[in-house]
Amino acid sequence: MSISVTRDLLIARLKRAGELDVSGDDQVELDSYFDTINFRFHGPDGFEADYAGLANYFKSVRAAFDDLSIKRGIIVVEGNYVACQTWIQGKFVREFMQSPVGPLPPNGQRIIFDLINIFLFDDQGKLIEEWVQTDNRSLLNQLVSS
Repeated sequence: MSISVTRDLLIARLKRAGELDVSGDDQVELDSYFDTINFRFHGPDGFEADYAGLANYFKSVRAAFDDLSIKRGIIVVEGNYVACQTWIQGKFVREFMQSPVGPLPPNGQRIIFDLINIFLFDDQGKLIEEWVQTDNRSLLNQLVSS
């Protein structure tokens, strides 16, 4: 199946995939936004994952944080690449198993993951690669403060 991949379609698919990653509401729909076989994730500090690894990461985020939300800021589209600002936030209420330094106990604080993402979509509008940059020092300061 080939679809017409427009700028607006890429942005809409990106936003919806992010909402589903954060909410965990509909795994079947979420899977439809990714090439689940070939997807590759490149994160801070050399964190590399395939689609299953990224899904496990978001599962650990949902397990540790209540009231999760995602917001996209500036979005730039060039061909099949989409770059954007992303903020994911939630209240840190249970152990976070996949923090940048390993498991951390909750501190009850509102935490903001401040990210810069670059996404690559294939010609059918499925996500095939993602690069993320974040300030892990700022994130860790939030995670360990009380």
